[in-house]
Amino acid sequence: MFFFRLLPVFLAMFFIWKPVLAEETKKIQDNSFLLEEAYNQEDGVIQHIQAFQYMKGAKWAYTFTQEWPVPKQTHQLSYTIPISRMEAPDRKSGLGDILINYRYQAVMKGNIAASPRFSIVLPTGNYKKGLGTGTVGYQVNVPVSVELSDKFVTHWNLGWTFTPQAKNEAGEKADTLATNYGASLIYLATENVNLMLEAAGSAGQAVAGQGVTEPENSFFINPGMRFAINCASGLQIVPGVSFPIGIGPSKGEYGVLTYLSFEHPFF
Repeated sequence: MFFFRLLPVFLAMFFIWKPVLAEETKKIQDNSFLLEEAYNQEDGVIQHIQAFQYMKGAKWAYTFTQEWPVPKQTHQLSYTIPISRMEAPDRKSGLGDILINYRYQAVMKGNIAASPRFSIVLPTGNYKKGLGTGTVGYQVNVPVSVELSDKFVTHWNLGWTFTPQAKNEAGEKADTLATNYGASLIYLATENVNLMLEAAGSAGQAVAGQGVTEPENSFFINPGMRFAINCASGLQIVPGVSFPIGIGPSKGEYGVLTYLSFEHPFF
């Protein structure tokens, strides 16, 4: 498949930057792809996260997320802006529903972290194009991260999205509920190079008619890698790539996901 040609590019980038990486000891901690890790932003540090996913059928999705501690690591505010294009024959594209997120660092002790998140989903996407729900939604997610050893970390997610009176493209309305879940295993090949395996799915509902819903499920495994470039200024740059593969309800789906984050002090 064509996207596997990108892998040598990322490997080459790693070896080019290897001398820089070897000088630093700061671990990559909070840059999962399909899942959410349980570490809030450190005091005085802001993060900008971009992800672009290109899937079979020439459909794609781009997200931009910015995370802030308010004012310290215990509390975090962020927002996520999604833009996507649907697959053929529609090829509709545009802004999706924006998320405004609050996350609380409930546990940060020893090798375990947990940070439940509550989000408001704003109806900024055009529901007539299938890019949004046409109403305000509510989302809860509970990420838990566990350091198994110096070399292995695992992340676990469980969450729900409730959208009252969601609209389909015809304007028909129904309440919908979706459950998201997932787990990952991260191998720290070095302090700043991670090999990743994620599994993430959802069991949701789509509006099929006035007051009527139908199941809408997905499940993907996602092998990938990421590495960090640590600068003397405190800036950390984390590029990454992965290859989502659909199984079960998503069988036959596949694609490539590229990731880039910038994390730095406020001043």
